[in-house]
Amino acid sequence: MFFAPWSYAARKKAVISDIVLTNTRDDLLLYFTVKNCFTPSITKAIEAGITTTFTFIVKLYETRRFLPDRLISNLKFRHEISYDSLKKTYAIRLSERDNGVIKVKDFRTAKKLMAEVVALKLTKLNNLSKGVHYQVTMMAELDKIKLPFYLHSILFFLSLWDFETDWYTLDFRY
Repeated sequence: MFFAPWSYAARKKAVISDIVLTNTRDDLLLYFTVKNCFTPSITKAIEAGITTTFTFIVKLYETRRFLPDRLISNLKFRHEISYDSLKKTYAIRLSERDNGVIKVKDFRTAKKLMAEVVALKLTKLNNLSKGVHYQVTMMAELDKIKLPFYLHSILFFLSLWDFETDWYTLDFRY
């Protein structure tokens, strides 16, 4: 099990933290959290009914000394949130979990579901070799929001809350 205790909360920039790389009997799993991704503007937009999507990109490489690194896994997945003001529920769709919809009434729970990546299967362990060096890279970004044309002039401020984390890297030896 690997831990990477990064803490950049003071910067108020969206960051990836709480990175854990572990395995089951068959699979290599990744856990991480995006911090500082819900600004007041993003929260207001969600509560106004604007569907918001976070896109995550995770890559797994075998690092090689004198050859180009070998890409083992290249994953791109989305977390999408929408708010139903009549039912007062948040619907969260997690593409890495077969796009099943999770409905919650509490915004704190909805934010947690949106910001956490839990038990992401990077690869089967039989794709890795003992004693070899590997690297996992990951990043997250808020997708650009597509608004109806008549809202462009009213909601121009939405471009102010775009975020994209830096790329984070975790090196390990299997």
